[in-house]
Amino acid sequence: MPGQVYHLSFATHLRHRLFVDPDAASAAARCFLLRHERTASAMLAWVLMPDHAHCLLQLGRDCALQEVVARLKGRCAREVNRALERSGPVWGRAYYDRALRAEDDLRAVARYIVANPLRAGLVTRLGDYPYWDAAWLD
Repeated sequence: MPGQVYHLSFATHLRHRLFVDPDAASAAARCFLLRHERTASAMLAWVLMPDHAHCLLQLGRDCALQEVVARLKGRCAREVNRALERSGPVWGRAYYDRALRAEDDLRAVARYIVANPLRAGLVTRLGDYPYWDAAWLD
């Protein structure tokens, strides 16, 4: 459904901690920053953790969620493999999705997503973690 917002999570293949490597994490982060021109889908917030990612995605026109996720994961896998000079799977096959309701506070969900590095103890200040972005944060 165009305009529907989803909270998505997907893990790396076999939960390998690929994104502790700055080159791999930077390659993946660039993919999350790209606009999805064909579908007009919008990445409202995202965070890349060592072995998984979370994002808040708003679907654009004429595109199913699974197609947008497949394109994102495929593009990301190509870029990460290129950065690491390797081949093979980057992401696990499955992903978790939760459609947000009209009454859900998008900013609160975005804050929850980008605060993952704090809750995981990777940093003590979100500003010290380089692999996240949000369309808006207070």
